[in-house]
Amino acid sequence: MDIPLTILVAEDELNDALLLQRAFLKAGVKTPVHFAGDGQEVLDYLQGKPPFESPVEFPLPTLLLLDLKLPRVDGFEVLEWLRSQPRLRRMLVVVFSSSDDPKDVQRAYALGANSYLVKPRDPKELVRVVERLQSLWSSIESEPAPLGAEVALLNI
Repeated sequence: MDIPLTILVAEDELNDALLLQRAFLKAGVKTPVHFAGDGQEVLDYLQGKPPFESPVEFPLPTLLLLDLKLPRVDGFEVLEWLRSQPRLRRMLVVVFSSSDDPKDVQRAYALGANSYLVKPRDPKELVRVVERLQSLWSSIESEPAPLGAEVALLNI
């Protein structure tokens, strides 16, 4: 059974979310992209709580693009919760943060992130990052990777 790719972006900064939306458009991303403005909203989305109870309108994402510095529930807490859920454990998670602090990087990987990317400051570079992610999505869609291969695939 083929599961269509869906992306959930956890981003609380409106300007960053708008830049990402523009980058998705410029990169020609056809995959549905949903945005959550804080960590609690991410948890509600993943659990199908209101207003996200419609699985048709709000399908489980194939990829979570996760900022760390989120209000209410931070990205680390989201990641820790996600990896403790049997039905969500294998979801691909790319931490997409402005932090390049090695402690944040190490903690994200220790909690189960598949990849860690520092947000580029240049909008053109952001489009290139999205294009590389789209290339990854295409390869996942055509041929699922074995468990554990996600980390190698996502180190872009």
